[in-house]
Amino acid sequence: MQFELSKEQEAWRRLSQEFAVKYIAPTVQERDEAEEFSRSLYDELGLLGLTGICFPEKYGGRGGDCLSYILAAEELAKVDDSLAVSLSASVMLCQWPLYQYGTEDQKERYLKPLVEGRRLGAFALTEPQAGTDAAGQQTTATRQGDGYRLRGNKIFITNGGEAETYVVFAMTDKSKGIKGISAFILEKGMPGFIFGKTERKLGIRSSVTRELIFQDVYVPGENLLGAEGQGFKIAMTTLDGGRISVAAQALGIAQAALDYALAYAKQREQFGKPVVANQGISFLLADMATRVEAARLLTYQAAAARDLGKSCAKEAAMAKLFASDIAMAVATDAVQIFGGYGYRREFPVERLLRDAKITQIFEGTNQVQRMVIAGALLKD
Repeated sequence: MQFELSKEQEAWRRLSQEFAVKYIAPTVQERDEAEEFSRSLYDELGLLGLTGICFPEKYGGRGGDCLSYILAAEELAKVDDSLAVSLSASVMLCQWPLYQYGTEDQKERYLKPLVEGRRLGAFALTEPQAGTDAAGQQTTATRQGDGYRLRGNKIFITNGGEAETYVVFAMTDKSKGIKGISAFILEKGMPGFIFGKTERKLGIRSSVTRELIFQDVYVPGENLLGAEGQGFKIAMTTLDGGRISVAAQALGIAQAALDYALAYAKQREQFGKPVVANQGISFLLADMATRVEAARLLTYQAAAARDLGKSCAKEAAMAKLFASDIAMAVATDAVQIFGGYGYRREFPVERLLRDAKITQIFEGTNQVQRMVIAGALLKD
């Protein structure tokens, strides 16, 4: 088993780290407080090639692998998980299904501008009555001539309102259950496609989360993604990649929390010596570091499986489940090590704790991940 990164993978990791520290970090606290998404920073990610790492050069990408992207996402999340979330929603949830299921015309028209970072993407599956139960879609797509009429709404959509391109799921035949769900490509500005409530969130505050409303939106037949009735499959396979990306984000948060806690414990003195000299603190840090490394191996393993073209639903679910639980635990311990200072907004561990919580929820709650893992075990 190979544990060393290739030169290309290490280069992407280093590039992402340097950009995050130099250009993202200076404004992260300010943007979190203002709950403000920075499109200019996202555009810079595109110029660096981070929006196209794992896509072929034919479509404007850099021809890299999934692990390279995961390394980049981890480094961004160490500094600003909000921006990492916005990137993940576009790359793994919008660009990937377009690449995997789109026609050549769709790839040229929609995928290429996303890969090049000239557009931002979003993935619209969740509804008020269809969260964990993705099969409970109420948004409908009714045939009209050569196209469809979409009616309904989606909630909790990352990049909603900011994105130009959306992969949207709707029922084309309710009588068929999950086999009656189809996927469509929508563009911002289509008549009847409007944006509703912007969510105010506990964490990832500078990533936009918004409601989408479809008021009799006409979607040309050429904007059907994949085949009619293939939507549920498209959604589930897309979420496998999304879960690996969430694991990378959680890993970045956990590593950052550990780094801050260790540095603070070395310089903070109590009873005449650094608090790290206290066995209670040093053992806590040892456990934190061990958990982070375990999460890293699961996350990288899932990315490697995807690069090999293997089915990675179980591996993705395991990585997302474990890494997000570790992110929450390590961030909580980091706040504890900081003591009262850790509870104050001036110190970054407070934000890391808030950002960590969502990793246990989106792309399927951790209870859903256990369902996926258990289901895979029963098939073996």
